[in-house]
Amino acid sequence: MASQESLERMQLRQSYRNVWHTPLMSTIQADLHYWCLSLWCGPCVSYMLRRRALYNDLSRYVCCAGYLPCSGKCGESHCPELCLCTEVFLCFGYSVASTRFLLQDEFNIQTTQCDNCIIASMIFLRHLACLFSIVACIVGSNELNHASQILNCLSDIFYWTVCACMQTQHKIEMDKRDGKFGPQPVMAVPPIQQMSRLDQSVPPSMGYASQPT
Repeated sequence: MASQESLERMQLRQSYRNVWHTPLMSTIQADLHYWCLSLWCGPCVSYMLRRRALYNDLSRYVCCAGYLPCSGKCGESHCPELCLCTEVFLCFGYSVASTRFLLQDEFNIQTTQCDNCIIASMIFLRHLACLFSIVACIVGSNELNHASQILNCLSDIFYWTVCACMQTQHKIEMDKRDGKFGPQPVMAVPPIQQMSRLDQSVPPSMGYASQPT
């Protein structure tokens, strides 16, 4: 049931009309300093970005932005700061993805084929590295164990690099939202968790550039 719901949400995002202000492949050139900060202090940056995505109002916070079954069941209403800290440190990957989905659903931003390819490659490489480690442990081969260690290292490098790119992309998008690139259309703070609902209509265009056909 949860898988079907996630699939429906992903399909809905493909119908969105807007694109990210900065493509995922261009984030390093767009803001190198923030990319470096995201690379070395990923959980701290994830905390700051989620707080900013919620317009600095943590009373609106829900674990993983309402996109996982555990959302709303972790005592967020009593201590959102602690819950958010726990999320970004223990579930770092989910925290980055949740902020991404939150921004996509709020600003009607589609997931491009390039983004899908990069993210899928990251997930595939991590699973492949895990599989190699299991096989190396079972077989007991020194050569295979050495190869699995190299693959794990490459997987970690690729994972943290992509996460840093995504977080930089989120930061730039919110810079645009907050008018740091010039005057933007006036947008009210969205209702709590409206982005996680499936029965809402597709959000209106927020003045972003449309995906070229």
